[in-house]
Amino acid sequence: MVSDNQVSADKKRTMRVHSLGSVEGDLNVKVEIEGNTVVNAWTESTMFRGFEIILKGKDPQAGLIVTPRICGICGGSHLYKAAYALDTAWHTEVPPNATLIRNIAQAAETLQSIPRWFYALFAPRLTNNNYKSASLYDEVVRRWDPFAGEHFEIGVAVSGKPVEIYAIFGGQWPHSSFMVPGGVMCAPTLSDITRSTSILEYYKENWLEKVLLGCSVERWLENQTWDDVLKWLDEKPEHYNSDLGLFIRYSMEIGLNQYGAGPGRYITAGSFFHPEKYTHPVINKRNEGLIFRAGIYDGQNFHDFDQERVREDHTYSFYRGSESLHPFDGKTDPIDPEEGQKEGKYTWAKAPRYQLHDEEISLEAGPLARQVMAGRPGAEDWQDSSPLFLNIIQSIGPSVMVRVLARLHEAAKYYLNVKKWLGQIDLNEKFYVKPRELPEGRGFGATEAARGALADWIEIKDGKIENYQVITPTAWNIGPRDRHGNRGPIETAMIGATLKNPNDPVELAHVAQSYDSCLVCTVHAYDAKTKKELAMYEVTKF
Repeated sequence: MVSDNQVSADKKRTMRVHSLGSVEGDLNVKVEIEGNTVVNAWTESTMFRGFEIILKGKDPQAGLIVTPRICGICGGSHLYKAAYALDTAWHTEVPPNATLIRNIAQAAETLQSIPRWFYALFAPRLTNNNYKSASLYDEVVRRWDPFAGEHFEIGVAVSGKPVEIYAIFGGQWPHSSFMVPGGVMCAPTLSDITRSTSILEYYKENWLEKVLLGCSVERWLENQTWDDVLKWLDEKPEHYNSDLGLFIRYSMEIGLNQYGAGPGRYITAGSFFHPEKYTHPVINKRNEGLIFRAGIYDGQNFHDFDQERVREDHTYSFYRGSESLHPFDGKTDPIDPEEGQKEGKYTWAKAPRYQLHDEEISLEAGPLARQVMAGRPGAEDWQDSSPLFLNIIQSIGPSVMVRVLARLHEAAKYYLNVKKWLGQIDLNEKFYVKPRELPEGRGFGATEAARGALADWIEIKDGKIENYQVITPTAWNIGPRDRHGNRGPIETAMIGATLKNPNDPVELAHVAQSYDSCLVCTVHAYDAKTKKELAMYEVTKF
């Protein structure tokens, strides 16, 4: 490490801090600072993956094997949308039992992700030395200090339980391929359902209610407004002293509710189908069958999600040209980054955009987006609906705190849904209908992974994959500027953050990690006037 007084004023000052963790890949976040406030930001994904190139020319079912390898933590979500992409391309029939099991498996994967992400990745950064003067700091360290924290161990240990449910149905986790066009390749027994229910209850009783909420799932979900949350906080000592209660109180003390807002516009691809309402998957009927609704919130109004309006701009990405294309027409034509930099390009990530009112806009994906969408009026009685987070962003605005709160909130919702779906499985009915493998066609499959909107577009020609494009939630959030110069969501969220110590910019790590990007992050801080580097803050393994 190099301290400020060890470097002369005419040289760059660089500090590496190896203390923060993410999961895979590499992302540099470069920021410019005036005084101690961030005034500009660039996200630089430094690793090329090329899964679309790998899949070209393969058997259409290769997507079921290859795309779950895109991510080691949400492979089940990749499998889920890859299966539906082929369902729509081949015009399959998916029996209700198969829909239920697909829903259960993917939701179980997200139930796993919530405590693992919070305790292993986000909360340990709250023990940073910058916060030592906070009144709640000692309690935060006692609970959430990495490895030594009392609740760190509880949270990480319980995170392994939900994927046992996934493995009961899928044979293994991660990298299962049991979801296939026409259903699922499993035949569960009553014992499987009973075991799965028991595991789910263990998750609820030993962490969700006892540690996180300090109350019943049903009591927490009664909260409909931010005022309700504040009243809940003071209602009982168990609420106040729960991990969720501590997180809310500590966040407001150290200012996590004051920065990291992002664009204030959100996208959800929707997830979890009603078992009776999407038995013959087609693209233009998808929204009608979703339990967790798809949609766009532009900061004022809601709009239906339409995959035809999705675009990927690669003006600033290390791909040939500067087009903005729909994924069915998408190209993955990489160039040497050194050549790309001469053209002003700065990242391997494309910039996903959505066409709205003749404008291509950047949108935030993730749990906060899902929970804002839950506030959209007009839900059917079987669809997810709650005004809580729409009220929160309208009352106090989005922030790092609100984004994290939305993810923790979902543990209660997903628990109740999985419990219901397990009870709806009919062991006397079929789980699979063999499809006709059509030699030509286009398919679209999407879902909501733990991190947000995730979708595949597949074009089949002569029985082979002609084109395959994947847009991940990380791509929505870390995408760079587009050809109009508009920033991506994380680039936007960084701006306005005030750093207590620019040589230890933990605030920027909080912003990056509140999105849970599927990348290892490095933050570079530059003085906006002198352009000198102030610090390099690596968000890597402990």
